[in-house]
Amino acid sequence: ATKKWEAAIVKLEELNGQETHPDDSVLFIGSSSVRRWNTIEEDVAPHHPIRRGYGGAKFSDVAVYARRLVYPHKYRALVMFVGNDVQGKDSDKTPDEVEPLVRHIMEVSRKHQPEAPVLIIEVTPTSSRFEAWKQIRELNARLRDIALTTPHTYFIATAEHYLHPNGTPCDELFVNDLLHLNREGYKVWASLVRRRLDEVL
Repeated sequence: ATKKWEAAIVKLEELNGQETHPDDSVLFIGSSSVRRWNTIEEDVAPHHPIRRGYGGAKFSDVAVYARRLVYPHKYRALVMFVGNDVQGKDSDKTPDEVEPLVRHIMEVSRKHQPEAPVLIIEVTPTSSRFEAWKQIRELNARLRDIALTTPHTYFIATAEHYLHPNGTPCDELFVNDLLHLNREGYKVWASLVRRRLDEVL
């Protein structure tokens, strides 16, 4: 993790010296869907976001960098989306391997901001990785179970909103790589995330 992502984490740390945020912000961490969410401030208003995502993030490296991502900030809630642990590759993690990593990140947040709830966003179905959708669904089920069985932890269900009635991904909500959300895709994501934040907070 340090060999691959140190430069990306340093860039995020540099933002800490350039930006100011109120203590009741919502901290968003995770992979490229967080990094690319350029309209996040208007999309989650009136909640104030702190955006700290980096492309390609997996739970295995977010866990390594959890303190550096979390400790510089005061926040009312932590939201995380990490979408790269299952891609249909030999290096994919199983739910059993991912769970302790997720719990470690949650524990880092708890120690830093004990009263702040943690919200986990479901991994989105995409055409580029749809061959692995069965395995991604298994990971999502585990993430949901973690949220349901852990105090002050919540699951943000999104997948059904990115699937057609026949069960195939809504390609019209993604950019050309059929992996990352386009503006319409972010509008859907934003409504779901904002609604859950409203409920929890």
